Amino acid sequence: MCLLLGAAGVGKTLLVKRLQNILPRRLCSRDGKGGLGEPPPTRPTVGTDLTDIMAPGNITIRELGGCMGPIWSSYYGNCHSLLFMVDASNPAQLSASCVQLLGVLSAEQLAEASVLILFNKIDLPCYMTLEEVKSLIRLSDIITCAKQNISTAEISARTGTGLGTVLHWLQDQHRTGS
Repeated sequence: MCLLLGAAGVGKTLLVKRLQNILPRRLCSRDGKGGLGEPPPTRPTVGTDLTDIMAPGNITIRELGGCMGPIWSSYYGNCHSLLFMVDASNPAQLSASCVQLLGVLSAEQLAEASVLILFNKIDLPCYMTLEEVKSLIRLSDIITCAKQNISTAEISARTGTGLGTVLHWLQDQHRTGS
């Protein structure tokens, strides 16, 4: 099982909806674009949603609403991979997201989980570059101290940029069973 975590409003629900609609022919380029069309309507997730992504094999993603942060740890037990989403266009939320990420990475139940940190909303004119975000949250220090294998990706769930990379990462985690 893959957990999808992040603060409220970072784009988790849209990411899951978009991943469900990526067809294999769109995966020939790692940017994941390819006629996704207009973004579907979404509502804030209250509670938890389970979604199956039909890639080669079946990948189950459990999205936890951002407002559930205090009880996320109740869902760590069956987690083998983790998507942690950050809004790269919201510098005011970045420090809170960093604190959440540190809490997640320090959880003993997630010590063996592979982690993909997604910097979303790169399509907005006010987004921070990956280098800016890495510097502000001292990501290199976080990665050095973490027990988990951590990767990062810049994405836009709205336009589809980077979704192929996310799907490939999920497939790799599913294949290796990590």
